[in-house]
Amino acid sequence: MVPHLITALNGPINELEQRILDSMPAIERWFRLEWMEHTPPFYSSVDVRNAGFKLAPVDTNLFPGGWNNLTPEMLPLAVQAAMAAIEKICPEARNLLIVPENHTRNSFYLSNVLQLKRIFNQAGLNVRFGSLSSEIKEPTTVTLPTGETITIEPLIRTDRRLGLKDFDPCTILLNNDLSAGIPGILEDLNEQYLLPPTHASWSVRRKSRHAKAYEEISKRFGKLLGIDPWLINPMFEKCSDVNIAEGGGMECLTTNVDALLNKIRRKYKEYGINEKPFVIVKADNGTYGMGIMTVRDVKDLETLNRKTKNKMSTTKDGQPLTEVIIQEGVLTNERVQDAVAEPVVYMMDRYVVGGFYRVHPDRGIDENLNAPGASFVPLAFADSGRLPQPGEKPGSSSPNRFYMYGVIGRLAMLAASYELEATDPDAEVYD
Repeated sequence: MVPHLITALNGPINELEQRILDSMPAIERWFRLEWMEHTPPFYSSVDVRNAGFKLAPVDTNLFPGGWNNLTPEMLPLAVQAAMAAIEKICPEARNLLIVPENHTRNSFYLSNVLQLKRIFNQAGLNVRFGSLSSEIKEPTTVTLPTGETITIEPLIRTDRRLGLKDFDPCTILLNNDLSAGIPGILEDLNEQYLLPPTHASWSVRRKSRHAKAYEEISKRFGKLLGIDPWLINPMFEKCSDVNIAEGGGMECLTTNVDALLNKIRRKYKEYGINEKPFVIVKADNGTYGMGIMTVRDVKDLETLNRKTKNKMSTTKDGQPLTEVIIQEGVLTNERVQDAVAEPVVYMMDRYVVGGFYRVHPDRGIDENLNAPGASFVPLAFADSGRLPQPGEKPGSSSPNRFYMYGVIGRLAMLAASYELEATDPDAEVYD
Protein backbone atom coordinates (compact mmCIF):
# COMPACT_ATOMS: atom_id res chain seq x y z
CA MET A 1 0.00 0.00 0.00
CA VAL A 2 1.42 3.33 -1.06
CA PRO A 3 0.35 6.09 1.33
CA HIS A 4 -1.50 8.95 -0.30
CA LEU A 5 0.90 11.89 -0.32
CA ILE A 6 -0.21 15.43 0.30
CA THR A 7 2.80 17.57 -0.52
CA ALA A 8 3.45 21.16 -1.43
CA LEU A 9 3.96 20.16 -5.03
CA ASN A 10 5.36 23.38 -6.37
CA GLY A 11 8.37 25.15 -7.75
CA PRO A 12 11.87 23.83 -7.26
CA ILE A 13 11.04 20.31 -6.02
CA ASN A 14 9.06 19.49 -9.15
CA GLU A 15 11.87 20.97 -11.22
CA LEU A 16 14.36 18.91 -9.20
CA GLU A 17 12.28 15.75 -9.71
CA GLN A 18 12.19 16.38 -13.46
CA ARG A 19 15.93 17.15 -13.56
CA ILE A 20 16.71 13.94 -11.64
CA LEU A 21 14.52 11.83 -13.94
CA ASP A 22 15.97 13.41 -17.07
CA SER A 23 19.50 12.84 -15.73
CA MET A 24 18.94 9.28 -14.50
CA PRO A 25 21.57 7.57 -16.73
CA ALA A 26 24.17 10.20 -15.79
CA ILE A 27 23.24 9.92 -12.08
CA GLU A 28 23.50 6.12 -12.03
CA ARG A 29 26.83 6.24 -13.86
CA TRP A 30 28.08 8.89 -11.41
CA PHE A 31 27.18 6.67 -8.45
CA ARG A 32 28.73 3.63 -10.13
CA LEU A 33 32.04 5.45 -10.58
CA GLU A 34 31.94 6.69 -6.97
CA TRP A 35 31.48 3.14 -5.68
CA MET A 36 34.48 2.01 -7.71
CA GLU A 37 36.58 4.40 -5.59
CA HIS A 38 34.78 4.26 -2.23
CA THR A 39 33.28 1.57 0.00
CA PRO A 40 29.65 2.08 1.03
CA PRO A 41 28.74 1.66 4.70
CA PHE A 42 27.47 -1.88 5.33
CA TYR A 43 23.97 -0.54 6.03
CA SER A 44 22.45 2.86 6.67
CA SER A 45 19.22 4.81 6.98
CA VAL A 46 18.67 8.46 6.09
CA ASP A 47 15.94 10.83 7.33
CA VAL A 48 14.84 13.04 4.42
CA ARG A 49 12.77 16.23 4.60
CA ASN A 50 10.75 17.53 1.65
CA ALA A 51 9.80 21.18 2.10
CA GLY A 52 8.33 21.53 -1.38
CA PHE A 53 11.08 24.01 -2.23
CA LYS A 54 13.97 21.96 -0.82
CA LEU A 55 14.71 18.26 -0.38
CA ALA A 56 17.52 17.34 1.99
CA PRO A 57 18.83 14.63 4.31
CA VAL A 58 18.78 15.72 7.95
CA ASP A 59 20.22 12.63 9.66
CA THR A 60 22.25 9.59 8.60
CA ASN A 61 22.33 6.52 10.81
CA LEU A 62 25.03 3.87 10.36
CA PHE A 63 23.48 1.45 12.90
CA PRO A 64 19.88 1.53 11.65
CA GLY A 65 17.11 0.01 13.72
CA GLY A 66 13.54 -0.11 12.43
CA TRP A 67 14.06 -2.87 9.83
CA ASN A 68 10.76 -4.32 11.08
CA ASN A 69 8.94 -1.22 9.74
CA LEU A 70 9.69 -2.02 6.10
CA THR A 71 7.25 -3.82 3.82
CA PRO A 72 7.52 -7.62 3.42
CA GLU A 73 7.97 -6.93 -0.30
CA MET A 74 11.39 -5.37 0.40
CA LEU A 75 12.79 -8.62 1.79
CA PRO A 76 14.08 -10.02 -1.55
CA LEU A 77 15.85 -6.73 -2.31
CA ALA A 78 17.44 -6.67 1.13
CA VAL A 79 18.53 -10.31 0.80
CA GLN A 80 20.18 -9.60 -2.56
CA ALA A 81 21.95 -6.55 -1.14
CA ALA A 82 23.06 -8.55 1.92
CA MET A 83 24.49 -11.24 -0.36
CA ALA A 84 26.42 -8.63 -2.36
CA ALA A 85 27.78 -7.02 0.81
CA ILE A 86 28.83 -10.30 2.45
CA GLU A 87 30.44 -11.62 -0.77
CA LYS A 88 32.74 -8.58 -0.86
CA ILE A 89 33.79 -8.94 2.77
CA CYS A 90 33.86 -12.63 3.59
CA PRO A 91 32.64 -14.79 0.66
CA GLU A 92 33.13 -18.04 2.56
CA ALA A 93 31.09 -16.76 5.55
CA ARG A 94 28.87 -19.31 7.25
CA ASN A 95 28.17 -17.68 10.61
CA LEU A 96 27.05 -14.13 11.39
CA LEU A 97 27.00 -12.76 14.93
CA ILE A 98 24.67 -9.79 15.52
CA VAL A 99 25.48 -7.57 18.52
CA PRO A 100 22.26 -5.71 19.44
CA GLU A 101 21.63 -2.71 21.67
CA ASN A 102 21.45 -3.48 25.38
CA HIS A 103 17.74 -2.73 25.82
CA THR A 104 16.68 -6.35 25.46
CA ARG A 105 13.13 -5.78 26.75
CA ASN A 106 12.08 -3.37 23.99
CA SER A 107 9.91 -5.59 21.77
CA PHE A 108 9.90 -3.11 18.84
CA TYR A 109 13.69 -3.07 18.84
CA LEU A 110 13.90 -6.87 19.11
CA SER A 111 11.52 -7.21 16.12
CA ASN A 112 14.05 -5.11 14.21
CA VAL A 113 16.97 -7.47 14.93
CA LEU A 114 14.77 -10.49 14.15
CA GLN A 115 14.11 -8.96 10.73
CA LEU A 116 17.88 -8.63 10.24
CA LYS A 117 18.19 -12.31 11.16
CA ARG A 118 15.60 -13.19 8.47
CA ILE A 119 17.49 -11.19 5.86
CA PHE A 120 20.86 -12.80 6.60
CA ASN A 121 19.39 -16.29 7.01
CA GLN A 122 18.02 -16.01 3.48
CA ALA A 123 21.42 -14.74 2.33
CA GLY A 124 22.82 -18.11 3.47
CA LEU A 125 24.13 -17.41 6.97
CA ASN A 126 23.59 -18.93 10.40
CA VAL A 127 22.68 -16.00 12.66
CA ARG A 128 22.88 -15.70 16.45
CA PHE A 129 22.77 -12.78 18.86
CA GLY A 130 25.45 -11.86 21.40
CA SER A 131 25.02 -9.06 23.91
CA LEU A 132 27.53 -6.57 25.32
CA SER A 133 25.30 -6.17 28.38
CA SER A 134 26.76 -7.38 31.68
CA GLU A 135 23.22 -8.46 32.64
CA ILE A 136 23.21 -11.23 30.00
CA LYS A 137 25.13 -13.99 31.79
CA GLU A 138 23.39 -16.96 30.12
CA PRO A 139 21.27 -17.51 27.01
CA THR A 140 18.12 -15.44 27.51
CA THR A 141 14.98 -16.03 25.45
CA VAL A 142 12.41 -13.26 25.05
CA THR A 143 8.93 -13.82 23.61
CA LEU A 144 7.62 -10.93 21.52
CA PRO A 145 3.96 -9.84 21.27
CA THR A 146 3.88 -11.52 17.83
CA GLY A 147 4.61 -14.88 19.47
CA GLU A 148 8.10 -15.00 17.97
CA THR A 149 11.06 -15.64 20.25
CA ILE A 150 14.60 -14.31 20.23
CA THR A 151 17.54 -15.75 22.17
CA ILE A 152 20.35 -13.44 23.21
CA GLU A 153 23.57 -14.96 24.53
CA PRO A 154 26.62 -13.65 26.41
CA LEU A 155 29.60 -12.82 24.19
CA ILE A 156 32.73 -14.94 24.63
CA ARG A 157 36.16 -13.50 23.86
CA THR A 158 38.91 -16.06 23.30
CA ASP A 159 42.38 -14.87 22.42
CA ARG A 160 41.74 -12.56 19.43
CA ARG A 161 38.30 -13.82 18.37
CA LEU A 162 34.78 -13.01 19.47
CA GLY A 163 31.90 -15.45 19.43
CA LEU A 164 29.38 -17.43 21.44
CA LYS A 165 29.44 -20.90 22.91
CA ASP A 166 30.02 -23.30 19.97
CA PHE A 167 29.74 -20.42 17.48
CA ASP A 168 32.75 -18.89 15.73
CA PRO A 169 31.60 -16.20 13.24
CA CYS A 170 33.52 -14.80 10.27
CA THR A 171 31.50 -11.57 10.45
CA ILE A 172 30.16 -9.56 13.39
CA LEU A 173 27.34 -7.12 12.66
CA LEU A 174 26.94 -4.30 15.15
CA ASN A 175 23.38 -3.04 15.60
CA ASN A 176 24.65 -1.14 18.65
CA ASP A 177 25.99 2.37 18.05
CA LEU A 178 28.40 2.23 21.03
CA SER A 179 27.39 5.70 22.25
CA ALA A 180 28.98 5.06 25.64
CA GLY A 181 32.35 4.12 24.12
CA ILE A 182 34.07 1.20 22.41
CA PRO A 183 34.36 -1.81 24.76
CA GLY A 184 37.70 -3.61 24.80
CA ILE A 185 36.00 -6.90 23.87
CA LEU A 186 35.53 -5.54 20.32
CA GLU A 187 39.13 -4.43 19.81
CA ASP A 188 42.10 -6.27 18.21
CA LEU A 189 40.05 -8.99 16.56
CA ASN A 190 41.95 -11.40 14.34
CA GLU A 191 40.55 -12.31 10.90
CA GLN A 192 37.03 -11.32 11.88
CA TYR A 193 35.13 -8.54 10.16
CA LEU A 194 33.40 -6.02 12.41
CA LEU A 195 30.62 -4.20 10.58
CA PRO A 196 30.28 -1.28 10.73
CA PRO A 197 33.82 -0.58 12.01
CA THR A 198 34.14 0.91 15.49
CA HIS A 199 35.05 4.34 14.09
CA ALA A 200 31.45 4.51 12.75
CA SER A 201 30.22 4.57 16.37
CA TRP A 202 28.90 7.71 18.04
CA SER A 203 31.90 7.67 20.38
CA VAL A 204 33.99 8.68 17.32
CA ARG A 205 31.55 9.96 14.70
CA ARG A 206 30.39 13.60 14.44
CA LYS A 207 27.36 14.86 12.53
CA SER A 208 29.27 18.02 11.58
CA ARG A 209 31.96 15.90 9.88
CA HIS A 210 29.25 14.08 7.95
CA ALA A 211 27.60 17.41 7.03
CA LYS A 212 30.92 18.71 5.68
CA ALA A 213 31.36 15.61 3.50
CA TYR A 214 27.76 15.89 2.28
CA GLU A 215 28.24 19.58 1.48
CA GLU A 216 31.15 18.72 -0.85
CA ILE A 217 29.17 15.92 -2.52
CA SER A 218 26.10 18.14 -2.98
CA LYS A 219 28.25 20.73 -4.79
CA ARG A 220 29.53 18.09 -7.23
CA PHE A 221 26.10 16.56 -7.68
CA GLY A 222 24.57 20.03 -8.14
CA LYS A 223 27.09 20.68 -10.91
CA LEU A 224 26.16 17.36 -12.58
CA LEU A 225 22.47 18.34 -12.56
CA GLY A 226 22.96 22.07 -13.10
CA ILE A 227 21.16 23.02 -9.87
CA ASP A 228 21.89 25.14 -6.82
CA PRO A 229 23.31 22.63 -4.26
CA TRP A 230 21.36 24.45 -1.54
CA LEU A 231 18.21 22.75 -2.87
CA ILE A 232 19.54 19.42 -1.54
CA ASN A 233 21.90 20.55 1.25
CA PRO A 234 21.08 21.90 4.73
CA MET A 235 23.63 24.55 5.77
CA PHE A 236 25.24 24.06 9.19
CA GLU A 237 27.57 25.40 11.88
CA LYS A 238 29.00 23.73 14.98
CA CYS A 239 29.95 24.60 18.55
CA SER A 240 32.18 22.76 21.01
CA ASP A 241 32.56 23.13 24.80
CA VAL A 242 28.84 23.70 25.24
CA ASN A 243 26.97 23.15 28.49
CA ILE A 244 23.44 24.35 27.82
CA ALA A 245 22.13 23.40 31.28
CA GLU A 246 24.77 25.59 32.96
CA GLY A 247 24.92 28.28 30.26
CA GLY A 248 28.40 27.32 29.02
CA GLY A 249 29.34 28.06 25.42
CA MET A 250 26.19 30.12 24.82
CA GLU A 251 28.12 32.89 23.04
CA CYS A 252 29.23 30.46 20.31
CA LEU A 253 25.70 29.08 20.07
CA THR A 254 24.03 32.51 19.88
CA THR A 255 26.50 33.83 17.27
CA ASN A 256 26.17 30.78 15.01
CA VAL A 257 22.39 30.47 15.32
CA ASP A 258 22.05 34.16 14.38
CA ALA A 259 24.45 33.82 11.43
CA LEU A 260 22.72 30.71 10.10
CA LEU A 261 19.22 32.20 10.42
CA ASN A 262 20.43 35.20 8.39
CA LYS A 263 21.91 32.92 5.70
CA ILE A 264 18.60 31.04 5.45
CA ARG A 265 16.66 34.35 5.21
CA ARG A 266 18.83 35.39 2.26
CA LYS A 267 18.20 32.07 0.50
CA TYR A 268 14.44 32.31 1.17
CA LYS A 269 14.44 35.82 -0.28
CA GLU A 270 16.35 34.61 -3.36
CA TYR A 271 13.75 31.90 -3.99
CA GLY A 272 10.70 33.94 -2.94
CA ILE A 273 9.93 31.56 -0.05
CA ASN A 274 7.39 32.85 2.42
CA GLU A 275 8.31 30.70 5.40
CA LYS A 276 9.86 31.51 8.76
CA PRO A 277 13.46 30.22 8.90
CA PHE A 278 14.47 27.98 11.79
CA VAL A 279 17.46 25.92 12.86
CA ILE A 280 17.78 22.61 14.65
CA VAL A 281 20.34 22.48 17.45
CA LYS A 282 21.32 18.90 18.24
CA ALA A 283 24.04 16.77 19.75
CA ASP A 284 26.96 16.43 17.32
CA ASN A 285 27.27 12.77 18.25
CA GLY A 286 23.76 11.82 19.24
CA THR A 287 21.06 9.36 18.31
CA TYR A 288 17.50 8.29 19.16
CA GLY A 289 16.21 11.83 18.69
CA MET A 290 17.75 12.89 22.02
CA GLY A 291 19.33 16.29 22.66
CA ILE A 292 17.44 18.18 19.92
CA MET A 293 15.67 21.55 19.91
CA THR A 294 14.12 23.84 17.29
CA VAL A 295 15.19 27.52 17.41
CA ARG A 296 13.13 30.03 15.39
CA ASP A 297 14.64 33.22 16.82
CA VAL A 298 18.04 33.83 18.43
CA LYS A 299 16.22 35.43 21.39
CA ASP A 300 14.73 32.00 22.17
CA LEU A 301 18.17 30.98 23.46
CA GLU A 302 17.97 33.57 26.24
CA THR A 303 14.73 32.15 27.63
CA LEU A 304 15.27 28.39 27.60
CA ASN A 305 13.23 26.75 30.34
CA ARG A 306 14.57 24.19 32.78
CA LYS A 307 12.90 21.29 30.91
CA THR A 308 14.63 22.22 27.63
CA LYS A 309 17.97 22.74 29.38
CA ASN A 310 17.72 19.30 30.98
CA LYS A 311 16.75 17.76 27.63
CA MET A 312 19.83 19.35 26.07
CA SER A 313 22.25 18.24 28.80
CA THR A 314 22.66 14.53 27.97
CA THR A 315 22.30 12.13 25.06
CA LYS A 316 21.90 8.35 24.86
CA ASP A 317 23.29 6.30 27.76
CA GLY A 318 23.51 9.50 29.84
CA GLN A 319 26.50 10.85 27.88
CA PRO A 320 27.03 14.59 28.55
CA LEU A 321 26.17 16.84 25.61
CA THR A 322 29.16 19.12 25.00
CA GLU A 323 29.27 19.46 21.20
CA VAL A 324 26.36 20.57 19.02
CA ILE A 325 25.66 20.96 15.34
CA ILE A 326 23.41 23.84 14.31
CA GLN A 327 21.62 22.65 11.18
CA GLU A 328 19.41 24.61 8.82
CA GLY A 329 15.87 23.53 9.55
CA VAL A 330 14.05 21.91 6.64
CA LEU A 331 10.25 21.99 6.82
CA THR A 332 8.31 18.87 5.96
CA ASN A 333 5.25 19.49 3.85
CA GLU A 334 4.35 15.82 3.61
CA ARG A 335 1.35 14.32 5.37
CA VAL A 336 0.08 10.83 5.94
CA GLN A 337 -3.58 10.88 7.03
CA ASP A 338 -3.30 14.54 8.09
CA ALA A 339 -0.29 13.88 10.36
CA VAL A 340 3.13 15.46 9.69
CA ALA A 341 5.46 12.93 8.05
CA GLU A 342 8.99 12.49 6.73
CA PRO A 343 10.47 9.71 4.59
CA VAL A 344 13.26 7.49 5.91
CA VAL A 345 15.33 5.64 3.28
CA TYR A 346 16.98 2.29 4.11
CA MET A 347 20.07 1.02 2.32
CA MET A 348 22.31 -2.02 2.47
CA ASP A 349 25.64 -1.95 0.72
CA ARG A 350 25.06 0.55 -2.14
CA TYR A 351 21.43 -0.35 -2.73
CA VAL A 352 18.18 1.28 -1.64
CA VAL A 353 16.18 -1.61 -0.15
CA GLY A 354 13.16 0.11 1.38
CA GLY A 355 11.84 2.89 3.50
CA PHE A 356 8.94 4.22 5.52
CA TYR A 357 7.27 7.42 6.57
CA ARG A 358 7.89 8.49 10.14
CA VAL A 359 4.56 10.04 11.14
CA HIS A 360 3.84 12.17 14.22
CA PRO A 361 0.35 13.60 14.84
CA ASP A 362 1.50 15.91 17.67
CA ARG A 363 4.50 17.55 16.01
CA GLY A 364 4.71 20.59 13.75
CA ILE A 365 6.24 20.89 10.28
CA ASP A 366 9.39 22.46 11.76
CA GLU A 367 9.94 19.95 14.58
CA ASN A 368 11.88 16.72 15.05
CA LEU A 369 9.57 13.74 14.41
CA ASN A 370 11.90 11.13 15.92
CA ALA A 371 10.16 11.32 19.27
CA PRO A 372 7.79 9.28 21.46
CA GLY A 373 4.40 9.05 19.75
CA ALA A 374 5.82 8.53 16.24
CA SER A 375 4.40 5.75 14.06
CA PHE A 376 5.62 4.23 10.80
CA VAL A 377 3.93 3.74 7.44
CA PRO A 378 5.90 1.59 4.97
CA LEU A 379 6.83 3.01 1.57
CA ALA A 380 6.55 0.82 -1.49
CA PHE A 381 10.23 1.23 -2.29
CA ALA A 382 10.53 -2.50 -2.94
CA ASP A 383 8.99 -2.48 -6.38
CA SER A 384 9.30 1.16 -7.33
CA GLY A 385 12.07 2.92 -5.47
CA ARG A 386 14.69 1.96 -8.04
CA LEU A 387 12.38 2.00 -11.08
CA PRO A 388 11.03 5.45 -11.87
CA GLN A 389 8.27 5.96 -14.43
CA PRO A 390 9.48 8.23 -17.24
CA GLY A 391 6.93 10.55 -18.80
CA GLU A 392 4.85 11.08 -15.65
CA LYS A 393 4.07 14.66 -14.72
CA PRO A 394 6.39 15.83 -11.88
CA GLY A 395 4.74 15.56 -8.48
CA SER A 396 2.12 13.07 -9.66
CA SER A 397 3.99 9.76 -9.43
CA SER A 398 4.87 8.05 -6.16
CA PRO A 399 7.56 5.86 -7.81
CA ASN A 400 9.26 8.98 -9.18
CA ARG A 401 9.08 10.65 -5.78
CA PHE A 402 10.54 7.58 -4.11
CA TYR A 403 13.30 7.35 -6.70
CA MET A 404 14.21 10.95 -5.88
CA TYR A 405 14.27 10.11 -2.16
CA GLY A 406 16.54 7.16 -2.97
CA VAL A 407 18.96 9.44 -4.83
CA ILE A 408 19.14 11.80 -1.81
CA GLY A 409 19.57 8.80 0.52
CA ARG A 410 22.45 7.48 -1.59
CA LEU A 411 24.14 10.91 -1.61
CA ALA A 412 24.07 10.87 2.21
CA MET A 413 25.35 7.29 2.21
CA LEU A 414 28.22 8.37 -0.04
CA ALA A 415 29.01 11.21 2.39
CA ALA A 416 29.13 8.59 5.19
CA SER A 417 31.60 6.60 3.09
CA TYR A 418 33.86 9.67 2.75
CA GLU A 419 33.48 10.35 6.45
CA LEU A 420 34.49 6.80 7.45
CA GLU A 421 37.54 6.93 5.19
CA ALA A 422 38.64 10.18 6.84
CA THR A 423 38.33 8.72 10.36
CA ASP A 424 39.68 5.21 9.68
CA PRO A 425 42.53 4.67 12.17
CA ASP A 426 44.01 1.94 9.92
CA ALA A 427 43.92 3.95 6.69
CA GLU A 428 47.15 4.18 4.77
CA VAL A 429 48.46 7.72 4.84
CA TYR A 430 50.37 8.94 1.79
CA ASP A 431 52.73 11.86 2.02
